[in-house]
Amino acid sequence: MACGTGHAIVLLAREFPRSTFTGYDIAEDAIARARAEAAAAGLMNAHFEVRDVASLDVDQPLDVVFVFDAIHDMVAPATVLRCIYDALAPGGVFFMKEPRVSSDLADNIGNPFAPWLYSVSTLHCLTVSLAHNGAGLGTAWGEQVARRMLAEAGFRNTEVYDASADPTDGIFVSSKSAAQGERA
Repeated sequence: MACGTGHAIVLLAREFPRSTFTGYDIAEDAIARARAEAAAAGLMNAHFEVRDVASLDVDQPLDVVFVFDAIHDMVAPATVLRCIYDALAPGGVFFMKEPRVSSDLADNIGNPFAPWLYSVSTLHCLTVSLAHNGAGLGTAWGEQVARRMLAEAGFRNTEVYDASADPTDGIFVSSKSAAQGERA
């Protein structure tokens, strides 16, 4: 979801050739670049579609969904999280890489990356969403809000891990209940 130019999917498809990967993004130019990279790599297991994931509906349930640093930019992030939950097969797993900060500004004051994160947030992330009458979460939406929104979408047992290559991000790992359709 929100795969951009698809490089992460190309890497995954190359590493796991017996799996099928589909990337979705609303940007036609990004999807064109993703398709070109997958074709140049000779990958038959990587596919890309121009699609707004806020209205995602899949024919086959997905086993795993990855979103890299994009939920906080979404116009309708709660809707996107619900669509992801609904698209997952029972027992499916959702990996979300997002900034790992507190949802409370006061708790971020000592964070050396806070000035940068709040700058990016006000100059890009908030404006991307708010320009389309969106939720305007922004970069520093925070771990507490992320956990709440994941739970409201139906996810259970969210764990958050450090992103070893990026000290500003965390990897949120959530799963869908093994019981069909059950929400948290």
